[in-house]
Amino acid sequence: MRLPITPAEIAPRLATGAFILNSGLGKRGADEGTAAGLHGFAAGTYPFLKNVPPATFAKVLSTAEIGIGAALLTPFVPAAVAGAALTGFSGGLLGLYLRTPGMTKPGASVAPTQDGLPIAKDVWMLGIGLGLLTQGLFGRSTVSTAPTAAERKVARAKAKQEKARKAKAASKRATRKATKKAATAAAVDRKATEARREAVAA
Repeated sequence: MRLPITPAEIAPRLATGAFILNSGLGKRGADEGTAAGLHGFAAGTYPFLKNVPPATFAKVLSTAEIGIGAALLTPFVPAAVAGAALTGFSGGLLGLYLRTPGMTKPGASVAPTQDGLPIAKDVWMLGIGLGLLTQGLFGRSTVSTAPTAAERKVARAKAKQEKARKAKAASKRATRKATKKAATAAAVDRKATEARREAVAA
C-alpha cells in the first residue's frame, strides 16, 4: 500500500509535528496567568479574540496545536491537508509578529528586534507548510505515475507472457502453413501418379 507522502516529506513533517505537538501539550491545563498572557498577546493583534475568555482561548489553542502536530506526524494524512493546516497556523503566528509593536525594527523593515526574534523564527514553519501544500497539490501526479518495483515486475511478467503468446501463435500459423503445403504437394503427387497410370494403360 502506497502512503500519501514521499520520503522527502518525512523529515520536515517529523520536525514540525513534534515541535507543535509538544507546544500544544505544554499548554494543556494552563493556569490563569498563562492563559491570560497568551490571550492578551493574541487579542492585541486580533481584536475579535477579546470576546473569548482567556481559559477558553488557551484550551482551543492547545487543542489546535495538538491536532496540527498529530496530523503532521501521521503518515496517512495527505501532504496537502497537513501543509494547509501548518501554513494557516504559522501564518497566524507571523501575523502576530508583523502587527505587534516592538516586534520589528522601526521603519518599513520586517527585520526582528530581540523581542520579535522568537516569533520571527516561526517563518521556517511557514516555509515547510507551503512546501508540503505545493507538493501535495502539484507534485503528487509526478510521484504517483512513477512505477514501483512491484509494478515494474508485473509489467515485465505481462510483457513476457505476451511475447510467449505471440511466439505460440506464430508457431501455430507456421505449422498450419507447413501442413497445408504438404497436403498440396501430396495432392499434386497423386495426380501425377494417376496421370502416369492412365498413360501406361493407354
